[in-house]
Amino acid sequence: MTDQPDLPLPRQQRARVSPRGLSVAATLVAIVCMLPMLAVLVAALSELTDTVSHLLDTVLARYAGNTVLLVLFVGFGTFAVGVGAAWLVTMTRFPFVRIVEVALVLPLAFPAYVLAYAYTHVLDHPGIVQSTLRHVMGYGPRDYWFPEIRSLGGAAMMLVLVLYPYVYLLARASFLQQSGTTFLAARALGSNAWSAFFRVSLPLARPAIAAGVLLAVMETIADFGTVAYFGVQTFATGIYTSWFSLADRAGAAQLALCLLTFALFLAVLERLQRGKSKYYDQARRAQDKSVLALTGLRAYLALTACLMPVVFGAVLPAAVLFWMGLGSEQNLLSARYLGFLRNSLTLAGIAAALTVLGAVAVGFHQRLRPGRMSSGIAYSARLGYAVPGGVIAVGLLVPFAAFDNALDAWMRATFDISTGLLITGSIWLLIIAYLVRFSAAALGAYEGGQSLVHANMDAASRSLGQTPIGTLRRVHVPILTPSLLTALLIVFVDVMKELPATLIMRPFNYDTLAVQAYRLASDERLDGAAVPSLVIVAMGLLPVILICRQVGRQN
Repeated sequence: MTDQPDLPLPRQQRARVSPRGLSVAATLVAIVCMLPMLAVLVAALSELTDTVSHLLDTVLARYAGNTVLLVLFVGFGTFAVGVGAAWLVTMTRFPFVRIVEVALVLPLAFPAYVLAYAYTHVLDHPGIVQSTLRHVMGYGPRDYWFPEIRSLGGAAMMLVLVLYPYVYLLARASFLQQSGTTFLAARALGSNAWSAFFRVSLPLARPAIAAGVLLAVMETIADFGTVAYFGVQTFATGIYTSWFSLADRAGAAQLALCLLTFALFLAVLERLQRGKSKYYDQARRAQDKSVLALTGLRAYLALTACLMPVVFGAVLPAAVLFWMGLGSEQNLLSARYLGFLRNSLTLAGIAAALTVLGAVAVGFHQRLRPGRMSSGIAYSARLGYAVPGGVIAVGLLVPFAAFDNALDAWMRATFDISTGLLITGSIWLLIIAYLVRFSAAALGAYEGGQSLVHANMDAASRSLGQTPIGTLRRVHVPILTPSLLTALLIVFVDVMKELPATLIMRPFNYDTLAVQAYRLASDERLDGAAVPSLVIVAMGLLPVILICRQVGRQN
């Protein structure tokens, strides 16, 4: 029996190893993931001259400028917070460091738009902070200056608070894997701890840090709820405004193409960074790193620095939302809210199941038939993570709306029957959008678990007469159950939090908790928005708990 399953199999055995149904399913997932991007490209180029001239004369420069500024602020902020916290908990020891290094992951449970609602309630003009300031100092409404939370800077701060864990997790893992020899050599040559960090540790961790920053930046350009609530005009808000408020389908497609180009550019950067990364076996380190024990004032400064993003990114918003919810008149047990919850759970459950099944089809097909074709299919399925929800929505609505209209016109002309909109505005098209958006997350979790299935297991299963599907069902699935459950949970929670695609594509009168929170906040009913926001956060804690457990095992 050979241990080389990746070698090409004889032609007469390939049909048995790679069943046609699995190949069709994997190819279909790749096509579905590519469809929104191709549709946006075709729709944008169909009316190029007039629409581009209008956008250039009006909003394009403002959208581009705000988007770039937001990306720069969030990129720098997540780098500073994430890398700084990762270095402190990895290379120093101070009180409660073991608890702090796990707690630093908690802000991942919060969507940025939920933080926006909480901080607006606290920091806006009628909020408790400015009200107390006016009362204590005796100021009038125009007698003092206070930073405006509803601004581009405020939006950047919200995004930094919830996205820095991407950088923190990757930077911490990289610091843990580094050999202590090089760091000690730098110290022996006269460098202090900070100089050794900047000259040795930081350059070695650069690929991981760059990947984390780029992930945070891609989430930034995809964000809609935060920038829309704060009135910051970006490409994401422009797509929604063009599609709904102005009914300008061509303009929405053009803006979607601009955002898609930016997103794919960042995706290529992330891919190049990952391709250049070098990983070393932690067990082969020549010498473990010596950590610096902090005492006195320095210990408390380090503890304060690490606790600040946790407090402002998780503890304080949760407390504010809970207090707001107590003062609201929203009843989670009312028939209306149970309907929102049912809609959210239905969409999240179906989307998670279909997305994981698609990821299994793509990943298992790539394992059975390694090569350019299967690699291309897997890469196409991963592209959705770089495409914002608004772009996916436009990319799916344009072709399917054209299909529905053409079918309705043909049925009217042939049978005098109106079919209406069969696909557009349906729950299934929205679920397809979720599949495109989150296939990469499911595929990553599946492939992480698949690496634990040794190639000999496949060979032994085939020698015992099992078909590929039988091998998947009887060998792979039992081993991969934890990874599959993790993938289900990640996609489920991501769908619960997703806002732009849901706002644009949801069926009429089919609102979710995220939509309800956004609607109440847009009407300045922040107390009411706190209730669905708390439910979304509670759901988001589930995958964060899994991540925290993994972080704890690495201690």
